[in-house]
Amino acid sequence: MATLFLSSTPTIFKSPSQSPPHLLFFRNQINSPVFQKKCKSKSGIVVYSCLSPTPTSEFGVCKRDLLLFGLSTSMTLIFPVNAIAGIGAEEEGKMLEFIDDVNAYSYSYPMKLPSKKIAFKWVESRKPERYSSAAPLSPNARLRIVSERVDFMDNVILSVTIGPPNPDFLKSKDKSTWNPKDVADSVLSDKSALRVTSTQKLAESSILDAQSNEVDGERYWFYEYLVRKSPTKTAAESNNYRQYVASTAERDGFLYTLNASTLSKQWDVMGPILKRTANSFRLLPPTDSYVPPDKDPWRFW
Repeated sequence: MATLFLSSTPTIFKSPSQSPPHLLFFRNQINSPVFQKKCKSKSGIVVYSCLSPTPTSEFGVCKRDLLLFGLSTSMTLIFPVNAIAGIGAEEEGKMLEFIDDVNAYSYSYPMKLPSKKIAFKWVESRKPERYSSAAPLSPNARLRIVSERVDFMDNVILSVTIGPPNPDFLKSKDKSTWNPKDVADSVLSDKSALRVTSTQKLAESSILDAQSNEVDGERYWFYEYLVRKSPTKTAAESNNYRQYVASTAERDGFLYTLNASTLSKQWDVMGPILKRTANSFRLLPPTDSYVPPDKDPWRFW
């Protein structure tokens, strides 16, 4: 693996958002799954590296790197970045990366949707905290919110929950055999705050789609679902649901889930950018700040 150079020193950015503007298109190229992977050093700095097998010097510069860099730089001098290969800020929006070192995960969240003239106004309603002190989502306190940010103006919520798998749905400990819908049902069954049965909890939500994918050797389950106003049959149904997209991964016997939601009537506008957020969810290599969910379960601070 060769490290990308722009001059005589490596190109190192603390996050993708810090890349110089004229390198945005090039960064999109090296961020593709085939051509690039992230490697996090012990200092927490992300080094963007290429997979070219034939470096041309002891420093690891490869011909393909320089060719692509020269091509992308020349094109950005002639054409606007958003005109190259159909990739533009109007389509993609502006994203920032969020990293939780306490629970060792990251995701990217939107700041702007220029095409819709939307500027998100995020409030960090729950700062990252250890599982033992996090707010429970149900009376059994299995599933807990470890971080959350909200845009009240646009009715958008991003939250990360951690909890053990529900054995009623995920009976095997071999996660390679887990069905995506069963993973979704496992998470949703522990999500209701009402004292109702598992069947009633599942009646509160409707899974629209569920699938799995492997990223960098880690299995992720992606699913979309609707949540009604109440899981009880006595409550009148509302036509105004919240629509969610979620990404779940398993580590050390716990399910880590990013939920991104908005009102169903806003889904056509917000849905695509929330799906990008869910798809960006990644478990990170634990650092010294990482606190496993099962560590000191009695500790609430």
